Parts: sequence; C-alpha cells; structure tokens
Amino acid sequence: MVTLHAFLALAAGFLTMAILVAVLTALLVRLTPGWVSEEGKPQPGYIFVNLGYSFLAAAAGGYVTAWLAVANPLFHVLALAIIVLALAALSALQAKGKQPVWYQLTLVAMTPIGVLAGGLVRLRVMGIL
Repeated sequence: MVTLHAFLALAAGFLTMAILVAVLTALLVRLTPGWVSEEGKPQPGYIFVNLGYSFLAAAAGGYVTAWLAVANPLFHVLALAIIVLALAALSALQAKGKQPVWYQLTLVAMTPIGVLAGGLVRLRVMGIL
C-alpha cells in the first residue's frame, strides 16, 4: 500500500506540472500568436514567460507531491525532481536545433529546482523545516 501511495504522489505531482504547462502554453500561444514565428522558433517574450510559468508549474508539482506523500515527503520530492530532470534532458535532445540551446539548458536546470522549491514550501507549511 505504501508503494502505491508513493507512486500516486509522484504521478499527481507530475500530472499537476504537465497539465499546468499544457494549459498555460495553449493560453500563451492563443493570446500572443506573434510570439511564435512561422518557422516555430519562439520569440524572446514567449521564452521568458514560458520559463516563468514552467518554474511555477514545477513548484506546484513538487508541492502536490510533498502534500500527498505520507512517508518521507522530501524523498518523494527528490524522486520527482530526478524524474523531471531526466525528462527535461530528453526533451532538450529532441528539440535540438529548434530552440536556443541556452533556453533548453535553462529548462533542464530550472524545472528540478522548481520541484524542490515547491516541495520545500510544503515542508515549511507542515512545520518540518
């Protein structure tokens, strides 16, 4: 039962991130169509807004994971951060040449940090930190 609960905490945190990023990206593209050029290369405004909400979505995912993790929430948040790091690195490899390298590296570094930040906020709320 503990293993299932741990999996559900990680899945809920990841889904929180994924849903937030998908909804906010669709909203951003709809509200600012000029920020995405015809070649698919994003404009600077799109990149910086995307970095901001990606960090916040990662923090929300870390918070949800720590909230749902019954035993050792920090361990679960660290596991989610590692998963997010691996997936962000794979995504950066797939997007090679389509987006600026600095943008991809920033996303790879920033999203796990966001997960940790959100998890630490939850631990602070719980009185653990």
